[in-house]
Amino acid sequence: MSMKHLDGITACMAMLLCGCASNTAEQEEETAMVHTFDFETKTVLLNSGYTMPIVGLGTYALDHDTCVNSIMALMEHGGRLIDTAYMYHNEEAVGEGVRKAMKEFNIPREDIFVITKLYPNQFHDPETAIEEALRKLDIGYIDMMLLHHPGTDDVKAYKAMETYVKKGLIRSLGLSNWYVKELTDFLPKVTITPSLVQNEIHPYYQEQDVVPFIQEKGIAVQCWYPLGGRGYTRELLNDPVIVSIADAHGVSAAQVILRWDLQRGIIVIPGSGNPDHVRENLDLFDFSLTEEEMEQINALDRNEKHDWY
Repeated sequence: MSMKHLDGITACMAMLLCGCASNTAEQEEETAMVHTFDFETKTVLLNSGYTMPIVGLGTYALDHDTCVNSIMALMEHGGRLIDTAYMYHNEEAVGEGVRKAMKEFNIPREDIFVITKLYPNQFHDPETAIEEALRKLDIGYIDMMLLHHPGTDDVKAYKAMETYVKKGLIRSLGLSNWYVKELTDFLPKVTITPSLVQNEIHPYYQEQDVVPFIQEKGIAVQCWYPLGGRGYTRELLNDPVIVSIADAHGVSAAQVILRWDLQRGIIVIPGSGNPDHVRENLDLFDFSLTEEEMEQINALDRNEKHDWY
């Protein structure tokens, strides 16, 4: 067991690591403190006792070679968080990229955080699906596994993931595309509290009610489509409010949006097959947005969802 994890146990209490629900006000307060970001280490302490980088790489729609190259660019410039999924059809590429980067840049496996997901068409036989993910990634263990979105047998699939946590083959669990109603129904049915909920979030779809609902439960929030998603990115990156703020700080519009997420306590995993963009997306810690700038971006919310999840 790593010292990193031992520190997390101290902060989160062994009860949380075992997946026991918090039953007292004191424990709930302890849990709620877990997702505070550390901007010096660029990490967040999860309620599982593990730390996760707060900036990473999304690999949706990246083909094999592009995926490997993007991971290499990420790792070369200090990034350590990678998000993939069964439905992205690139878990093998992610594993290859991780192994290659570990060797080339002498990075310990413990410093890398890989997320993957089970899709609803896998929920009926989750053990087989989990074994498939472990085999494809081939990196020893999975740092976090999510259910990709609600579906038939989602509780069954989650409980199977819980057994793999006990085996040490999955370290943290989470959910993707779960909102207030879904979480309210789901959480009482499982033993290990999710460490993360990953949802679509960007300036035009901000989830201003959902984000605090999740965070107040001591669950970290992560956004996919932080830059609006394919077909919408250009409009968002050219929004006059965001461009004006970017010009004031001498950074890109994308960096402003990602920094806005971080200052809301939201982990970012922008996807890119461009090594220069991958590097730029990591460079978010030499500037900060003022309260007024944050409010200007908050005012852009249209409740405009760009995908069906």
